[in-house]
Amino acid sequence: MLIFILYSSIFIVHRRLTIKPKAQNMNINNNTISELALFAKALSHPARIEILKKLLTIDKCVCGQLVEILPLAQSTVSQHLKVLKEAGLVMGEIDGPKTCYCANRDKIEKMIHNLSTQLC
Repeated sequence: MLIFILYSSIFIVHRRLTIKPKAQNMNINNNTISELALFAKALSHPARIEILKKLLTIDKCVCGQLVEILPLAQSTVSQHLKVLKEAGLVMGEIDGPKTCYCANRDKIEKMIHNLSTQLC
């Protein structure tokens, strides 16, 4: 029994010395981590991915056509656009009573680069 306890203790100490905590392995700052988490959260719903795809395909600002293109209610599209805008993936410009949205390509490319750098 004593040998088992000793062996277990050695194994635990060895693991603690050889395995670094994840935070030490990361070579990015906390702001980038937070941005990546917000990016992932924004893309965590199929409707938001579809909205972003449409905005990237159209390649110009859209003022109300998303509701006509997608099988979603206006309020649902607005809520999803709000999440995408908070993550910085879309930009909104007020044009009279409407808000026009377009994809923020620079931010999307930056986040994809950061994500692939950290995961690959």
